[in-house]
Amino acid sequence: MATANPASDPRARLRRRALWLGLALIALLIAWFWAPLHAYARTGASYGARVACSCRYLGGRELSDCRKDFEPGMELVMLSENAAAKTVTARFPLIASQTATYRPGFGCQLEPWRG
Repeated sequence: MATANPASDPRARLRRRALWLGLALIALLIAWFWAPLHAYARTGASYGARVACSCRYLGGRELSDCRKDFEPGMELVMLSENAAAKTVTARFPLIASQTATYRPGFGCQLEPWRG
């Protein structure tokens, strides 16, 4: 009885080739759109940090309640806080993050962007 060699199966080779072509296309699209995607993510994280910091430390609300103040489309932005330092950090997963710090008399200020 002969065993079939999956490497010589034309359909298996076609599927592998299609998989690699698909992965290469996805990588190309990410590289092509990285600059605008990163800019939107950084802007969204900055907006989220600033709004959530103001809501939390000026409005006195819980951080989970501050998501109500976000614009539509900001569902991917994740929030975390450091109560001791009075900071709120907003993250757009794998792309950008930004921190806003509450300073008495100045309100919530964003940290400078790092390259």
